[in-house]
Order: sequence, then C-alpha cells, then structure tokens
Amino acid sequence: MGEPERFEFVAECPSARADVFLNSNMPHITRSALKKIFDGGGVRINGKTAKSSQSVRVGDRVDIVVPAAEECSAKPEAIPLDIVYQDGDLAVINKPQGMTVHMGNGNKEGTLVNALLYNLDNLSGINGVIRPGIVHRIDKDTSGLLVVAKNDAAHLSLAKQISEKTCRRQYVALLEGNLREDCGTVTTYIGRDPKDRLKMAVVPADKGRLAVTEFRVSERYSGYTLCRFDLKTGRTHQIRVHAKYLGHPIVGDPVYGIKRQKFALNGQLLHAERLEFVHPSTGERMAFTAPLPAYFAEVLGKLKK
Repeated sequence: MGEPERFEFVAECPSARADVFLNSNMPHITRSALKKIFDGGGVRINGKTAKSSQSVRVGDRVDIVVPAAEECSAKPEAIPLDIVYQDGDLAVINKPQGMTVHMGNGNKEGTLVNALLYNLDNLSGINGVIRPGIVHRIDKDTSGLLVVAKNDAAHLSLAKQISEKTCRRQYVALLEGNLREDCGTVTTYIGRDPKDRLKMAVVPADKGRLAVTEFRVSERYSGYTLCRFDLKTGRTHQIRVHAKYLGHPIVGDPVYGIKRQKFALNGQLLHAERLEFVHPSTGERMAFTAPLPAYFAEVLGKLKK
C-alpha cells in the first residue's frame, strides 16, 4: 500500500451536503468509498470533523484524506469477454446479461472484474480493492456497453465526462403497455425505497439525488412499447425506476416489473446499445454500438408476428 492522499477545496458555491460537494469535485471516488471516508473521520470542514449531511457554505475549507488503494484481491478468471474496442488507455466491453460488474456481497467470482483481470493487460487502480478499471456500471441483468479504464489518467478523464454529462449513454428497453407520449424527459429524485431498502424509488428532493432521463418511442406493439433512453445522470437503477414511474415498467424486470410475465426471461429487457465519449489521450470523439442480444431480438420478433 502507498501513502494516503490529502486534498483541500475552498467552496466557491454553497452545497446542501458535504458528500454532494465532494462528489462533484472528486467524481472518481465512488459514493461507497466516500461514505467510508466520512465514517472514518477523514473529512474536515474548517478544521472540524464533518458529517456527510453537513452543509457547505461559500468560503468553507473542505479537507479530505483519501486512503491509499489496497492491492486488488480479485482473482483473474478465464471468462470470455466481448471486447468491442481496446487500446493502451481503455477498453469498451459488451457485457452479457447475468454478469455482475464488480465484487460485492455474495459476488466473489464470475464478475466482470474477474474477467477483466484475465483478459486485459492493465487496469486503473483509482477505485481501490474491489473495482479496478470500473468507471461506471450497469446492472447484473442489463446487457450492453461500458467503458473500462486501463490507467488512472484515463479513469479520471472518463469519470469527469460522465460527471459533466458529456459522455452519452443510450439504452433500449421494452416496456409494458402503450406509452402515451412519443418522447419526453423524466426529472425526479431517486433514493432508497423507504419500504424496501434493497430497492430504489422516486423520493422527495431531500431524500434522494437528482435523476434525469430522456426517452423516445422507437416502435409500438400490441401491449408493449420499444423505447430508447438517454441517461443524463447515473443513479442506481435509474431507467428501471423511471420506467416504473411512467407507469410502464420494463418487461422481465424482477424487481420493478409486473409479477406475471408473458415471456420466459432471466431478467429485464434493457440493453446499453450506444456509448459515446472523448478519448482521454487523443481527444477524438468515439462512438460504439452493440446489437440487441438474441433473447431480446427474439421477443421483438414474436411481437411483430
């Protein structure tokens, strides 16, 4: 392990919460890692230990001590990966449905991180022990594209693009029912469901984080709507929660969907089909697309008939 890193910020704008302030200034640090730093007394405002919920005023000095990243404990596994593109800075992966992105409770093997450690020569270490190279994530039962950083400079650049909303992430989903609008924008706050802490939900502003999703209908079927979503923010389960909020949950969603499903599926019909970002080294705008998985296309084929 290396030495802890110390950072100091002087607030130029007020913030309702210290954790939100630091998240905007240090987008490469995950929310869970930031929480651990707060819990360990690693954040001070004007020299006094701060809580994550403490407000930040203009002129406040915010100090944070970031522990050194531990050596990755995940083991490389010979899991085949669909690598759409890679170079010395990054790789774009088409993740299959059913694969968890990173290690967590109950997920020590078979994750994307395990596969990356075997298939790629380098990964960034900014996210420490459990998420090497992972800049952003998609749910276990969501398929499609995500970008992985091979070094810390690329990681910082890509994380900043996601934070500043210059990285475009477009998804396609099949929704239950006939969505009335042809297009629109959903703007809510998303946080833990007060009735079920394992789920996310639309909550009041003081209980969650801003979530913005643009949607556009691509095709209509009898009783179903094929819809494309553009993420403007990246909240946990954002599209799934917003689809439910619209009154049209995603087909096959075991958490937010309807109980009786017409099709035999292993998860939601949600696919990250397009990813755009600026290359960290060359400055080139890059765009990638991934075709629908066979099981998704098969359902659409049945609906067309």
